[in-house]
Amino acid sequence: MSEIVKGVLGGGWALLVGWIAPAAVNVVLAFWVLSGTHWLPGIGRLLGEGDIAGATLGVAVLVGLLLAAVQTPLYRILEGYLGWPHGVANGARERMRQRKLLLADRIAAVELVDRERAGDLDTDGATALAAMRAHRRVRRHLDRDAAGGAVRRGLLHERLRRFPVDDSQVVATRLGNAIRRLEEYGYDRYRLDTQIFWYELTAVADERTTKQVEQARTTVDFFVALLYGHLAVAGVALVGAFVHPGALLWAAVVGLPLLAYCWYRLAVVTTDEWAAAVRAMVNVGRVPFAEKLGLTLPATLEEERTMWARQSRLVRLPYRDFSADDQPEPVIDAARDAPAPAPGRPVTRSR
Repeated sequence: MSEIVKGVLGGGWALLVGWIAPAAVNVVLAFWVLSGTHWLPGIGRLLGEGDIAGATLGVAVLVGLLLAAVQTPLYRILEGYLGWPHGVANGARERMRQRKLLLADRIAAVELVDRERAGDLDTDGATALAAMRAHRRVRRHLDRDAAGGAVRRGLLHERLRRFPVDDSQVVATRLGNAIRRLEEYGYDRYRLDTQIFWYELTAVADERTTKQVEQARTTVDFFVALLYGHLAVAGVALVGAFVHPGALLWAAVVGLPLLAYCWYRLAVVTTDEWAAAVRAMVNVGRVPFAEKLGLTLPATLEEERTMWARQSRLVRLPYRDFSADDQPEPVIDAARDAPAPAPGRPVTRSR
């Protein structure tokens, strides 16, 4: 069995920690919860009947591989993209947008209170602070936020950063927004669409940077796999509780969904490391990426944003759509490296 596991993993630390380890936890949990029912004999009999550890490991590997294979739809359900009725998704998206706006208002209100205490609040600021104090939801938090000092203000900023910058990118769930903000980063700052160029970026980024991204993603995978496993065990326990009632089964039915919610919230929090790793890869990886494409980064950020936007369009759209542009000179061609000069011939680059 150890040789089989070694061959399956092949050094896949992310697969082992992110999917197989939580699958093993849930398999053991299922054996414990369901032991003694008509599906499984008691733990004592299981231990006496054979290699229960080997069987558990084999089942855990199979379940982990299955979860890893279907991780995209699993994530999409938690992000609010898959399986959500249209009306429910729209309502949840609007609630998330309001939550983001409330966090931004609370931060602005605290800053206005600080200015008021310092005595440098102008008329416009006083009017804005009065409006904040009249706002029911902001007023409810204002005194506590202002008394919390820099620590509470930092926590508010941390929660706000788990939303995408663009309000139109806000989605229906906490996890969806936390992941969306890291997907949005490259486009928001540089117009570099990391969703299109993800494999190219990881191919040119240095090993340490890509390892950081993989490790940060693995932590989120761990909690997602643990969450789904807990819900699956709770579902089976619910069926078992009706067929073969028992206190342990009902405790699993009630307790495991609560634990699953805790894993969900931890998955949201651990996306902070994932977002930081992706941010680092975009910031330092776009330079070698441009070089691999034969491009030179323009002198200004605005020109760079235009270049990446056009490069994204070149990959995403048919070439005829890309060429039908009202700009007389494509910025990509302007940024492309010039060929090596012939001896004695100067090379000029048009901008």
